[in-house]
Amino acid sequence: MEKRNGSRQVMKGVSDAHDGMGARPRRRFRKPEARSYSAEELAQGVLAGSRQELSRAITLIESANPGHQRTSQELLNRLLPETGNSIRIGITGVPGAGKSTFIETFGTLLTKEGHRVAVLAIDPSSTVTGGSILGDKTRMEELARNPKAFIRPSPTAGTLGGVHKKTRETMLLCEAAGYDVILVETVGVGQSETIVRGMVDLFLLLVLTGAGDELQGMKKGIMELSDALIVHKADGDNEKTAKKTVAEYKQMLKLLQPATPGWETRALAASSVTGKGIREIRELALQFCEAGKENGSFFERRKRQTKEWFHSMIQNELERRFYSEEGRLAEVKNLEQELLADRLTVAQAVEQLFPSD
Repeated sequence: MEKRNGSRQVMKGVSDAHDGMGARPRRRFRKPEARSYSAEELAQGVLAGSRQELSRAITLIESANPGHQRTSQELLNRLLPETGNSIRIGITGVPGAGKSTFIETFGTLLTKEGHRVAVLAIDPSSTVTGGSILGDKTRMEELARNPKAFIRPSPTAGTLGGVHKKTRETMLLCEAAGYDVILVETVGVGQSETIVRGMVDLFLLLVLTGAGDELQGMKKGIMELSDALIVHKADGDNEKTAKKTVAEYKQMLKLLQPATPGWETRALAASSVTGKGIREIRELALQFCEAGKENGSFFERRKRQTKEWFHSMIQNELERRFYSEEGRLAEVKNLEQELLADRLTVAQAVEQLFPSD
């Protein structure tokens, strides 16, 4: 899906002016006016399932404009009763594991079975412009044209975990719009992927064949966060190797504590080219939900995630307010120089910023 700027531009004031000598008319344009949308208007559009209005609502959520932020929170408050009715699936993987290809194949299968799928594809951000580098619409062409799917690329903008800071709120908007499966694609593998784990129900890790070599460079932590390991690209010459890789992972998983209470972390092979194993992953997701709702872990995780989100936003707000105070940035810079010159300890520098009574 294309990003929308949350406004409709109307061109006005086109006039022809002659110089009295038969010269070609010159056109003067007034600055296009932006069309603002109220929280009520956007809420109605989102609840009606309009992808255009959903895009506008997400753009509003992502805006740093204080007025937009107030409107976005009013919008979320109106939509909250219609959220939570989905399964949220995080998908990460080693470089080259084929995350986008997997999501397109998996998402297409889900839509054929009657589900509405929202894909929040987190793009690496340009270090110069802060904009998205990748184009998810070109990476998931079939799914992008699917009327039962919605793809929203969002730049990481430097956010820890490779996830846009508004991803949580975007998920709520998608749920209110009627999407019952939310797929969150992350940038890659690393310790910061715990951020993703903290906002989804089911966490899938895509790996490649040849587990022996791959395990040497893979952090144990990311495996402990996963509910299932998918050995991807298990087709052609890789199919036999993939079965061996699955067996190796199963042995290793026996030594790790499951990420979700009452759920044994699975390992299975799949191919997005042949479709083999994709239905099994769909079944795995259903089993995960049923087991979690039966033993209560599904709901407990969501409650815990909401509390963690709350405390995370408190920290973000405290930091924002601190740096927004006049002279704070200069004060911090000066203290950094003192630290680098070994004239202060870190604790002493912090004490100067927050003097005790």
